Amino acid sequence: MAVSANKLELLQIADAVAREKSIDRVIVIDAMQDAIQKAARTRYGAETEVRAEIDPKTGELRLWRLLEVVENVEEFGRQITLADAKSKNSAANLGDFLTEPLPPFDYSRIGAQSAKQVIVQKVRDAERERMYDEYRDRIGEIVNGSVKRVEYGNVIVDLGRGEAIIRRDELIPRESFRYGDRVRAYVYDVRREQRGPQIFLSRTHPQFMARLFMQEVPEIYDGVITIRSIARDPGSRAKIAVTSSESSIDPVGACVGMRGSRVQAVVNELQGEKIDIIPWTESIASLVVSALQPAEVAKVVLDEQAERIEVVVPDEQLSLAIGRRGQNVRLASQLIGWDIDILTEQEESERRQKEFVERSEMFMNAMNVDEMVAQLLASEGFSSLEEVAFVELDEIASIDGFDEDTGTEIQARAREYLEQLEKERDAERKALGVADELYEISGLTAMMLVALGKEEIKTIEDFAGCAADDLVGWVERVDGEVKRFEGTFSEFPVSREEAEEMIMTARLKAGWVTEADLASAKDGEAAEEGETADDAEAGAGETDDAGTKGAEEAPPSPSGS
Repeated sequence: MAVSANKLELLQIADAVAREKSIDRVIVIDAMQDAIQKAARTRYGAETEVRAEIDPKTGELRLWRLLEVVENVEEFGRQITLADAKSKNSAANLGDFLTEPLPPFDYSRIGAQSAKQVIVQKVRDAERERMYDEYRDRIGEIVNGSVKRVEYGNVIVDLGRGEAIIRRDELIPRESFRYGDRVRAYVYDVRREQRGPQIFLSRTHPQFMARLFMQEVPEIYDGVITIRSIARDPGSRAKIAVTSSESSIDPVGACVGMRGSRVQAVVNELQGEKIDIIPWTESIASLVVSALQPAEVAKVVLDEQAERIEVVVPDEQLSLAIGRRGQNVRLASQLIGWDIDILTEQEESERRQKEFVERSEMFMNAMNVDEMVAQLLASEGFSSLEEVAFVELDEIASIDGFDEDTGTEIQARAREYLEQLEKERDAERKALGVADELYEISGLTAMMLVALGKEEIKTIEDFAGCAADDLVGWVERVDGEVKRFEGTFSEFPVSREEAEEMIMTARLKAGWVTEADLASAKDGEAAEEGETADDAEAGAGETDDAGTKGAEEAPPSPSGS
């Protein structure tokens, strides 16, 4: 093929490739120029610096050679002396580049093949980049495609303008696909890899279910109903909590649809996965009751600091509350975001009796009182000697069978025991080498200092370097499973806010911060809270995830399929 072939032919080819691959025409022309340059080097020598240019309007092709102006020529195909350059162009200077036009030439078979490879590679790279740019903005959407092939359990999906992959662990259990099957999936990640951009799809992601409901329920699409939380056991069961910004619309009924038509459409897409739809409420206690249905709940006890819920159910409801292989309670825990412990009424009664006996024995041994007095204190809800020692005298004196003198004596014995215990712990604290100056931090006791000493925290500077998590522990939720990590003060009734205040006091005493720093930090927090309040007021009436807090709560009623 001669370079002087029909000029329009190059432009027609560029247009056709650009349309077919959905890429910019300029990219195709640039690829052609690079290919012609590579082919020209096979004709004029690899050492020759060749440049090619295709006019995007006329299709005219021009070839020339670049020569660098230097003092001493080292590369004859790329360089030229200043004297020779001056003879060709009087304005030439050292470091300039001169151009020499090259005549047309015929491509060899090898040159044509090399040119083809360059064009194919450039077009493929452009196509991949176009695919990445298009789908990175579609993360969080549902896409439709056809199965192109199945490799080791992974499904390769043809999206029309690109390929995506559904990995084996992102497929619903027991579902299988064959070549040509239509498939819907959720785009959860798009990233560049060595072999090019990869689009990752999922059919097990919780948001896949949310998007399906959005397609089936107009109220969700319009923002009237908000999906607050989803928990899935793909292919088996799911729980979804919804709320409505309008009290006249029942969020559960709207998601279920007439005779269950809306929820059934989602169930069919998810291979028969059963779905429980519950109304969301800001009351965690009410929410856990709804989330554990169809089991009946007798009692709910919340531990807000540890984000833990203790649920008491009738003995005959235990298996129903837990579910097959713990499925029901696990999904409820994922839905709410708190850890849930299930107890029967009998187990709770036995535990309370055991705690009652333990507290009674503690009071008897510590204060040297008889069993009846100890049991009266335990039955009134006193759980520690600190509560007995420092509570208002009236609370003890008002117990049946006690008077003011009895209350005074009981408190005196409790304080005496605590003082003795404090002295023993203080001796242990000194043996561990914990500095006396830590007593200057309000809230720290000798027992706490012993715990710090065992963790090699012995000075103000050591304590100032701690984080609140180090002291009170923290909770992590990984794949719906709650992992709890203990802190130095986990055995003591210290809240996270109290721990943070102690640490800031230590940093102040250590000279790490100043009173002015603390004051400016508080002012900044106050200003931020004010902005948040203004934003909330300005956004009143808008529907979003946080804007449904004031929605009227519907009575708990399970729905599903």
